[in-house]
Amino acid sequence: MEHQAELVGTLQLQGAGCAALGSPFYGALCEQMVLDVAADGPATRLLAPFADAPFEAAYVLRFLAGVHRMVLSGAAPALAGHFPSTGGDGDPAAAMARMAELLFEPPGEVLDALTRPPQTNEVGRSIALASGLLVVADQLSMPLRLREIGASAGLNLRLDSYWYEQDGHGWGDPASPVRFIDLWDGSAPPFVAGSTIVDRRGCDRHPIDVTTEDGALTLMSYVWPEPGERFERARAAISMAQANPVTIDSADVEDWLPQQLEDRPTGTALVVVHSVVWQYLDAATRASIATRLQEAGNAVRAATPLAWLRLEPHPETYAPAELRLTLWDGHRDEPEERLLATTSFHGGPINWIGGDRR
Repeated sequence: MEHQAELVGTLQLQGAGCAALGSPFYGALCEQMVLDVAADGPATRLLAPFADAPFEAAYVLRFLAGVHRMVLSGAAPALAGHFPSTGGDGDPAAAMARMAELLFEPPGEVLDALTRPPQTNEVGRSIALASGLLVVADQLSMPLRLREIGASAGLNLRLDSYWYEQDGHGWGDPASPVRFIDLWDGSAPPFVAGSTIVDRRGCDRHPIDVTTEDGALTLMSYVWPEPGERFERARAAISMAQANPVTIDSADVEDWLPQQLEDRPTGTALVVVHSVVWQYLDAATRASIATRLQEAGNAVRAATPLAWLRLEPHPETYAPAELRLTLWDGHRDEPEERLLATTSFHGGPINWIGGDRR
């Protein structure tokens, strides 16, 4: 097949990433898919049209999400017997054999999953985002208004409903079933500062409504089947979201963001956040977002500060993810830029840097 070497390279890189981030099953399944390439098997035929796509487009993860959805829904019972998320034995070779049977006639669920980027909405990213919000709150001492780009189902918009704790100091809801404890290395953000979110809203091209059974299933399909605590944490966060909906607008960020930047009530700080979204935006959109934020930041007064908080891959090495903060506080001519932390893509441990103010 054309671009066979590129597809093999992508599968090997994705497999290594999965294994390193706690999913040896997906890591080994990617290795089995490399063998499928050599045999020109059914998985290869589905991925062949995207063989030369950049790794960041995540077509392997899209494909696996479609398969995982069928496993979780009960549509693929033979394959479910080998997926850890459904109590299976975790045998990657057996899983590949069953998957080949499933894909002989390409299922609609897998074809559909290949059409859109993954929407993992990983709750573990709230560790970094909450840490950044605490820094903003500590510096500004005013209520926060949260706006998330690429919000998916909005699980991370609800980050103040989870519990964060380090060395006996904490923030959030102490009764929350979603808990992050002693995950900060070196030092920790200012938990004692607290942070009050008075308003929150997000946008996504294809929001997922987890208050519906179909939406919850879709979101869970993007979560890797291991480690088990990550999977169960996602279930708990979805359950909380179903009881506490937030507004996620179905919109392109270029249309949505300018409206949000114009609405800045006095005495509150607007915080624009995103996590592992940048790679799915084209260069023109990324430039537009940065320009819009800079223009809005230039017009900031002390009573209406603006912060840009993002958790995104390292621009050159991809891993680790970097938590960066740009703050326009109305007291200086240039924005304050800080690298606050580095971490994994699924949350903790966090190498807390804090970053010098400048």
